[in-house]
Amino acid sequence: MRFAVLAALALPLAAQVTFEDLKSSPNRNWLTYAGDYKGQRHSPLKRIDRSNVQNLVPKWTFHMETGRRLETVPLVHDGMMYVTNSNEIVALEARSGRKVWSWRDDQSEVNRVNRGAGILGDRVFFVVGDCTLVALNRKTGALLWQKKYARVDQGYFATLAPLVVKDRVIVGVGGGDTGNRGFLSAYSASTGEELWKLYTIPGKGEPGSESWSDKLLAWGGAATWLSGTYDPDLNLVYWTTGNPWPDFYGGDRKGDNLWSCSLLAVDPDSGRMKWAFQFTPHDTHDWDAQGWPVLIDIPWQGKPRKVVLHANRNGFFYVLDRVTGEYLRATPFVDKLDWASGIDAKGRPILVPGKDPSPGGTKACPSVRGASNWMAPSYNPETGLFHVVTLEQCDIYVSSAKEPVPMRNFAGGGGEQIPLEPGKFYLRALDPKTGNRVWEYPMTGPGIMWAGTVSTAAGLVFFGDDDGHLVALDARDGRHLWHYQMGQQLYASPITYEVDGKQYVAIASQTDVFTFGLFEPVKPEPVLPGLRAPIQ
Repeated sequence: MRFAVLAALALPLAAQVTFEDLKSSPNRNWLTYAGDYKGQRHSPLKRIDRSNVQNLVPKWTFHMETGRRLETVPLVHDGMMYVTNSNEIVALEARSGRKVWSWRDDQSEVNRVNRGAGILGDRVFFVVGDCTLVALNRKTGALLWQKKYARVDQGYFATLAPLVVKDRVIVGVGGGDTGNRGFLSAYSASTGEELWKLYTIPGKGEPGSESWSDKLLAWGGAATWLSGTYDPDLNLVYWTTGNPWPDFYGGDRKGDNLWSCSLLAVDPDSGRMKWAFQFTPHDTHDWDAQGWPVLIDIPWQGKPRKVVLHANRNGFFYVLDRVTGEYLRATPFVDKLDWASGIDAKGRPILVPGKDPSPGGTKACPSVRGASNWMAPSYNPETGLFHVVTLEQCDIYVSSAKEPVPMRNFAGGGGEQIPLEPGKFYLRALDPKTGNRVWEYPMTGPGIMWAGTVSTAAGLVFFGDDDGHLVALDARDGRHLWHYQMGQQLYASPITYEVDGKQYVAIASQTDVFTFGLFEPVKPEPVLPGLRAPIQ
């Protein structure tokens, strides 16, 4: 049954969220999964700064009863917060955490994590695990329309937050590791009508199909399970794609396997691909490109240039021209990187022989989880630094030449952790103009976190630590300023917003959403004449 539970009927009139509002986020609101269309995750708020961040205290906690591993990034608009869970979305008062309404789908065939929602007009958009795109009235939670856009029996599922651009909602699919064909599709925000569909693997006879064998062309993966970013001036959406299938055995898919492990630039009006860049041709280590494409403008060789930054799972930090897709530079951002000696002038990796998976096992770095992953990076335009969570780890990669059967969860091998070489996470600040590492913050913990970052105009970087802390650092040098132990592992990225002139920082843990604000001393109640003051 699909239904909404309304906790309060006397709700304020909700203002419309316009496309212009989305373009100006973040401000006091947080209106997209990445905070802003360009994926910089940099807030202009300054009420919490270096001088008072040590006074942050918990303001409220919302417990998600069915939460097990929350990966949601909340949206906030005019004092309302929208939080997602597997097949569920909840509206909260952003100042108090009080639940206003909730909607869930308990008929979904798939129970997966969910990373967030989209918003436009009087609607909030949410993707159920079985690839059902849902539009709800964001004031009441009433169902307005729903659209099933992929089939579970073909191996598809969904975990992403939809990207709202203009009058349309853009979504993707997971399931590339099981053997299916990745795609993006766009739907009318008002009616749910399909507007276009773009496959990430070419069809037979189409340009790029020669980079595959006919045997696997229709099942090659290149899933689109993480949301994208958008440049309103260029009118281009930037979306990354997943690894080819089978993940760890490339013998049946000789060639580059376009457009897996790639960044696509797509016209959101037509769905036409304008350009694409492949980071890891013929990937055999499961290093999909599902990390955030961050859009910035920087001086390049003495001239202003529009670029896109990408910290790839393969260990290299890429700078591309975001107008044309031209490769500009790639530099290692982890120390444990041995599968390639560098990137050539055309952007292709210079391979080190003997690093492919093998039946007996091959040690290679980075690990299968990658040098980074979908954890959100951030970019501070004041310092010019790019903050990214990185993992220093190697794995033993094994392969199997067993006959691949689509939609049967066959990966062709895997990556196994080395018992005496546990991984270690760092938050690193990189200079996009040079690729150099400016500072780093080493984390303690078991090496299993998936939390990201947010930066602020007050010179702070907030991020989720590997040992369950929410941490604030000085953006200039990485100096530790504040932390709070959540008591749970973190798999989501923090946000910051403002309500009634007060700034808050929020992050989801495994089962709860925590929100912090500055400590406010309680004012003593006045004592009436003739009455004794209470004993303190």
